[in-house]
Formats: sequence, structure tokens, C-alpha cells
Amino acid sequence: MADRVLVTGATGYIGSHTIVELVNAGYEVVGVDDFSNSSRDVLDGIAGIIGRKIPFVEADCSDMAQFSKVFESYPDIRAAIHFAAYKAVGESVGKPVEYFKNNLSSLLNLVDLMRRQPSANIVFSSSCTVYGEPDEGALPISETARTKEATSPYGRSKQICEDMLKDCGRAYENLKITALRYFNPIGAHPSAKIGELPRGVPQNLVPFVTQTAAGLRKELSIFGNDYDTPDGTCIRDYIYVCDLAKAHVAAVNRMLTQDSERYEIFNLGTGNGVSVLELVNTFIKVTGVALPYRFAPRRAGDIVKVWADATKANTVLGWKADTPLDEVLLSAWNWEKKIRNL
Repeated sequence: MADRVLVTGATGYIGSHTIVELVNAGYEVVGVDDFSNSSRDVLDGIAGIIGRKIPFVEADCSDMAQFSKVFESYPDIRAAIHFAAYKAVGESVGKPVEYFKNNLSSLLNLVDLMRRQPSANIVFSSSCTVYGEPDEGALPISETARTKEATSPYGRSKQICEDMLKDCGRAYENLKITALRYFNPIGAHPSAKIGELPRGVPQNLVPFVTQTAAGLRKELSIFGNDYDTPDGTCIRDYIYVCDLAKAHVAAVNRMLTQDSERYEIFNLGTGNGVSVLELVNTFIKVTGVALPYRFAPRRAGDIVKVWADATKANTVLGWKADTPLDEVLLSAWNWEKKIRNL
């Protein structure tokens, strides 16, 4: 019988793509979400790709009474991938209480429930924001780099969650933890059945790009063009969401089949830095769509430049993000056209 993996935040952007890759790899899945930042329609998108509905429970992971029922219904859970968190850097600056309450309590509840399982393996959705603003000359940034004072409550919540997991890993001998520090996920499944679907004004760059290209927005705002970078705009490591999803499968495989360490950290990125302006110009080139944009004031909490040293994930997990940026941006545009009926 296939091992069962719990996916929290199952109908979110990364969670939905990871479920597809888990099923493709032969795992049984149970998804959990409360649809606070996603749509029930995502379940239909997943089913359209894998050919069947997944087992799913509607529940708020920060509510222990609701969350515990998942384990009562599915006592055979061997591993959990935790995506259920608020994730917008800019929004977190104005809503720190909401971010800490949700992001910390949902993880604590998961650890509390998983530690009671005979096989307790947790993959944690972390972020490169834990590194803060990298020191000059420290790029690309590796897992051995020291973490710094976070530049946003979102980043702080990820740091606190990692610290909590380290303490729990020491205390509970049956618990294994893998923290995956993402850089910047973009793109959509090649089927255009699932993708990034923000509510209201997008907090991430690529949905803002595609919505502007689709005519939903008058112009794209690029926050800051006076940074210490070659073209003045921020530099990020943009990773294809399907590549990112496959890294979670590799992490689960390692925890369940190998004698891995009880607490491990991996950077997930391409290893290449791309500026905001470079990404915008690449989108224009590969789609042929006019994209009006303007430079706006800097945004609170933004880091100037960061990209990954993903050598550890490449060698230990046997994983690599190598989908070309052109292809990734086309997938995002195809998803936008599909949901807008263009």
C-alpha cells in the first residue's frame, strides 16, 4: 500500500502543484485547506490533471479541534507537507498579529498531531527571507549562511517556525523535519488547470504582470528603480513552481526511504539572479504582449538582491530547477489567459 502524505494548504498555489507531483510519484494524499486564501475550484483543477478526486478535508489548521479530525479520519499519515501559512511580505508589515497567529499556531498544531504518529515526518515550507539582506559578497547564499533580523513579520514568522521545529526535533525522537527554504516560485502547471490565483491585488510580481497583460490593470508597478543593482530593480531567484513541487517529493522520499538526519535544511532555487526589469522584458519578448509599467516607490520589507546556492539540494536530494525562464513565463501567461477566457 502506498504511503499517505498530508498536505496542508492543499488548494494553495504551491500545495496544489505538489499534490499533483506526489500522486505522479505514487503517493496517497490527503489535502486540508479552509479556502481562506484559495478556491474550492482548485480541487477540480487537480482532479483534471491526475484523473480523480483526492481525499480532502475542509479545516482550519490553526484550529486544533478541526485539524485533529483529519488524523482521526486518516490515521495512516506517514508524512506531512505544511503549506498552510499567510505569505505576503508587504501585507505582513501591516498585519503582524494575523501573520504570527496563523503561521505559528497552524505549525504547532501539526507538530502536536504528527508527534503522536508512529512515523512522524514533516516537510516545512520555509523561505529565503530567513537570511534577511545578504552581506556584500555572500551571494549566492547557502544553507550555512547565518540568518539575520527579518525585514518583515512574514520572514520573522518563518524564522520562529524553524526555531520551533529544531526544538521539537530534539525533544521527540520519532520526529524528522526537513525545512525547504524557497526563493521565488512562479509559473503554472503546463496543463493550465492550476496556477497562481491571488485574491484582490496580487502581492507577487508575476500575477501582477499577467493581470496587466490581460488588461485587468492599467499598468504594472515596479517598486524601486534606485537599488544597488545593474538596472536599479530588485534581484530574485525565480523558480518554476512545478520544479519546486518536485523538490517536496524528493524530500519526502528521502525521509521515508533513507537514513536521513532528523533535521535538515535545503535551499530551493535556480542559482541565478534575475532582476524585476529583466523578468518583465523577458515576458514581453516571449509573449509578444505589450506591458505598460511604471516605477513606483520602494516597498516596505523588500530585500535588494538574493539568489540561491542550491548545491546541497542538487546533490543530496538529487533535484534541480532547470526549466527555462521563457517556458515558465509562458506557462503563467497561458494560465492567465485560461482563467480570463482570452
